[in-house]
Amino acid sequence: MHLAITGNIGAGKTTLTQLLAKNYKWTAQYEDTEDNPYLDDFYYDMAKWSFNLQIYFLSSRFRRIKEIQESGKNIIQDRTIYEDAYIFAANLHDMGLMQTRDHNNYLNLFHLMKDYIQPPDLLIYLRASIPTLVDQIQKRGREYEASISIDYLNRLNDKYEEWIDNYKEGKLLIIETDNLEFVDNEADLGFIIDQIESQIHGLF
Repeated sequence: MHLAITGNIGAGKTTLTQLLAKNYKWTAQYEDTEDNPYLDDFYYDMAKWSFNLQIYFLSSRFRRIKEIQESGKNIIQDRTIYEDAYIFAANLHDMGLMQTRDHNNYLNLFHLMKDYIQPPDLLIYLRASIPTLVDQIQKRGREYEASISIDYLNRLNDKYEEWIDNYKEGKLLIIETDNLEFVDNEADLGFIIDQIESQIHGLF
């Protein structure tokens, strides 16, 4: 079983991945940010480093998906390869922060990779408003996220909604997170787990 959690920066993907992995006793697979050699440079100069960053994420995500498919384990994944292409690379191109030739090169590579992977059994989308995202980003206090603008988050949210509206790869569960405190409130976490359970049972 392969579950993947998707959502904007600050939506709670990593936290929910941790909680679900603990609940189900499954393996958690997290986004590679700590060892990313381009992330700090990207937030300092997006136009210069956007292509490098996205290629790194794409190759890292592809490698991890191959590991998931070959492991035979039940895995909960924090963020997907689809977001790299449909959200972040697309947004950078729209903002003029990635050149068209680089974006086309990137998409060609993405579509080649996409033919060799399977989508998650269930995609869980954490939908959050901008105030919720900003609050979560400020609480965790990551230095490289300090310069993220409201406009950037808005653009990403628009991209997420467009992608989710057209998602046809597999089963999809949308969770509205603005009024959920699933970290500290067991009832809210239970509510999410109940929704996931109803979807999982439909997969068998």
